[in-house]
Amino acid sequence: MKPWVQLMFFPCVFLIWPAEAEFFTSIGQMTDLIYAEKDLVQSLQEYIRAEEKKLSQIKSWAEKMDVLTSKSASDPEGYLAHPVNAYKLVKRLNTDWLELENLVLQDTTNGFIANLTIQRQFFPTEEDETGAAKALMRLQDTYKLDPETLSRGNLPGKCLCGLLKAIFLFLGTKYRSSLTVGDCFGMGKTAYNDGDYYHTVLWMEQALKQHDEGEDTTVSKVEILDYLSYAVFQFGDLHRAMELTRRLISLDSTHERAGSNLRYFEKLLEKEREEKEKENSINKTVTTTEAVVQSGAYERPLDYLPERDIYEALCRGEGVKMTPRRQKRLFCRYHDGNRNPHLLIAPFKEEDEWDSPHIVRYYDVMSDEEIEKIKQLAKPRLARATVRDPKTGVLTVASYRVSKSSWLEEDDDPVVAKVNQRMQQITGLTVKTAELLQVANYGMGGQYEPHFDFSRKDEPDAFKRLGTGNRVATFLNYMSDVEAGGATVFPDFGAAIWPKKGTAVFWYNLFRSGEGDYRTRHAACPVLVGCKWVSNKWFHERGNEFLRPCGRTEVD
Repeated sequence: MKPWVQLMFFPCVFLIWPAEAEFFTSIGQMTDLIYAEKDLVQSLQEYIRAEEKKLSQIKSWAEKMDVLTSKSASDPEGYLAHPVNAYKLVKRLNTDWLELENLVLQDTTNGFIANLTIQRQFFPTEEDETGAAKALMRLQDTYKLDPETLSRGNLPGKCLCGLLKAIFLFLGTKYRSSLTVGDCFGMGKTAYNDGDYYHTVLWMEQALKQHDEGEDTTVSKVEILDYLSYAVFQFGDLHRAMELTRRLISLDSTHERAGSNLRYFEKLLEKEREEKEKENSINKTVTTTEAVVQSGAYERPLDYLPERDIYEALCRGEGVKMTPRRQKRLFCRYHDGNRNPHLLIAPFKEEDEWDSPHIVRYYDVMSDEEIEKIKQLAKPRLARATVRDPKTGVLTVASYRVSKSSWLEEDDDPVVAKVNQRMQQITGLTVKTAELLQVANYGMGGQYEPHFDFSRKDEPDAFKRLGTGNRVATFLNYMSDVEAGGATVFPDFGAAIWPKKGTAVFWYNLFRSGEGDYRTRHAACPVLVGCKWVSNKWFHERGNEFLRPCGRTEVD
């Protein structure tokens, strides 16, 4: 390292003098150089201390990451099964390593920056970090996990069943991870930038709580209070917004925006009081602002999904409408595909999951070896999963479907043709007009919100390009077990089907008349713990007009 190169980062005090000055002609002026040199030495010492501090920070980071990566690399899937670990990995690679890069950037002699710059082109982007944060919030909402639970990595609350608690206890001891003040602040900022003030409040409050408890962080309370006070104001909680803003000003009296906000809040409050006096409503119902303060909480805003509450309850294993009367209608049997010659000797185990609409599960549909081969074929081709635009029929990405998928043809490998043939034998439906085998992997918080597999009357061109009619049936293979979450749920009639590796579920999307069965609207719940792999085959009408079994009737 050439120390004189580093001096260029510091202002040279003699640069303020005229260039033509001749210091040797005046001892009086030269004495000023003495002080200038002294200042330079002090700057040099500050630089050395800064470098030593920087090196100490880099060393501490390296030691911490060495321990962390040794642990994570020993079992990548197990480590990433914990959603907090998945979020923090994305955040580290998108944000924390960038901060380290900026710290080390002054010295390029060791090649680290060159290597990091090359590697960073493959790192997660800002969009990835935002997506990961939203995934945590999605898990938080669906499974009723408070920020404290997620941040501390503690055992989830009473909403989870005993099995789920046991899973989290296992993860908590082996892969326990927590969110720092900076992480919680980052979650809150993501929500804020998305106009989501509900989650902004939750996560900024958690960041402030951990900050108040003395956690070491580079995020200031002023920054947290700035976001929190504005988000609280958006809920109409004027009194608390003022309280938080006053706290902010007590920490930074020069904060212009906070001062302006406080004056604005005071004006609104005064206006509110005047209106109350005019209406003479002192003894009447409390105002909206006061009601919010008295409630002590902010409600999650309504969204575009009408059955949100039912859907999320089913994902938690709540609200399943399996009555004793219905249970008596469900049976297990050996299924030979309506005396298909290939299945007479080795029929499949068939279990009723629901009576009406009739949903069945088949066991031992795919072997472990076949599953691994399918995954191996699919992994290099995985891309953001798409949905078919109901108006154009073109495949496009959608925010309500968070997974990656690929499509496999029979020519890709004999195992694909073998699995396709097996699904044809089980269902009695032809694969000639069916869609390709779709393989999907659900990542962190991966889901597919309630949707129909078939096209409705208002979207007649959804499958026009295929020329094979509507989707008559769905065959869904579960290619992995999922420790928690990831169920297939049917909000209309309250069913929840849990993934079990090697099994498959099957149902008809259309009645025999060709009309769509709107009860089959279903969803893939967010994966809370684990890694979910599925593959599916959508059978179409063409070629199957007379192949649907006549003996199976719907039970009302």
